[in-house]
Amino acid sequence: MDNGGVDGATAAGRWRFGPNASLASVSASSIRAVLDKVIANIRDDGPRPVLPLGHGDPSAFPCFRTTAVAEDAIVAAVRSANFNCYAPNVGVPPARRAIAEYLSRDLPYKLSTDDIFLTAGCSQAIEIALSVLARPGANILLPRPGFPFYEARAGVNGLEVRHFDLLPEKGWEIDLKAVEALADENTVAMVVINPGNPCGNVFTYQHLAEVANTAKRLGIMVIADEVYDHLVFGSNPFVPMGVFGSTVPVLTLGSISKRWVVPGWRLGWIVTSDPNGVFKETKIVDSLTIMLNITTDPATFIQGAIPQILENTKDDFFEQTINLLRKTADICYDKIKEIDCITCPRKPEGSMFVMAKLNLSHLEGIHDDIDFCSKLAKEESVIILPGVTVGMKNWLRVTFAMDPSSLEEGLGRLKSFCHRHTKNST
Repeated sequence: MDNGGVDGATAAGRWRFGPNASLASVSASSIRAVLDKVIANIRDDGPRPVLPLGHGDPSAFPCFRTTAVAEDAIVAAVRSANFNCYAPNVGVPPARRAIAEYLSRDLPYKLSTDDIFLTAGCSQAIEIALSVLARPGANILLPRPGFPFYEARAGVNGLEVRHFDLLPEKGWEIDLKAVEALADENTVAMVVINPGNPCGNVFTYQHLAEVANTAKRLGIMVIADEVYDHLVFGSNPFVPMGVFGSTVPVLTLGSISKRWVVPGWRLGWIVTSDPNGVFKETKIVDSLTIMLNITTDPATFIQGAIPQILENTKDDFFEQTINLLRKTADICYDKIKEIDCITCPRKPEGSMFVMAKLNLSHLEGIHDDIDFCSKLAKEESVIILPGVTVGMKNWLRVTFAMDPSSLEEGLGRLKSFCHRHTKNST
């Protein structure tokens, strides 16, 4: 075929496009990318089923099936033919109104429809929030350990990341002295994840009040990631950061993914928990609207189902989920205590995860947490997330959100693996 006198090599050398190099670096440390690498070690001919103790999606287990109320609401929304259209950029009004009423139950003030912005899951809420805050020279304060999607999105948006530690010896409380030391005139926000991913902690009212006062002194907003809201089963109740919205402006991020166990439905929200109107004054509300004008929406029929889902779900469904998580959290904590080379500093009280520390000095032929998880996958077909992924090298993030028998089997395989690799003391 005539190529106009230009050979392929010459033409290829003249192309002026190429990939965004920054995407490879930010994606390499994502939870999905790391889990894919761990899973790649599993033997195709392994005699036992793979047990996923590495991610927070229990929807595959029948005991964690969502309520029929939610399923029926989706079917009704589809069959109504009222939600086959494009939705408004900020979300359909009935869904926004229902979410405002739902969240206002836990607040000392009433949210309005205008305070609610619908997103395609909490992940998109994070994307939009960080995009709105990005400006040359700006920095954001993130927890360590934390949820690495924040680091990835900050990197894509050119936001400098500064990490403050969560303190295991204090129940994973925020090191607020470090927050004050890290912040400067270019700091725009701090992120608070409560209930905690990956630590399974639940912050007290008093600690959150201290967080609010610290942020106020620094002149920064709080981004409150509450995707695990109300999934608590210890001594501390869930307290929304928005309770302190009169002290400091709060962007609350949430979704139906975890409490209703439907992460694939991709319905989340951003809420301006800000009764003093700081976000309007500083044009953050305008920027949120602009971002939603140039991005995708959650599926309209999912939005159409939200009022029925929020209004009609019975407490017994939530209680069943909490009781199951309490049971599996107890199993996880107790079984890990039986393993000499792994230490769990605190029993989980919320979310679906616990952090556990590896003692590599007890193990033979294990170099670090990634090596540990890779060999565990190969030898035992058990998937656990290396702690370095969430900012804690030589730790493990273990999920207990699965059916109890599978969890016990998985932790039993973990114990056998550790015993097999324990150094000979003789």
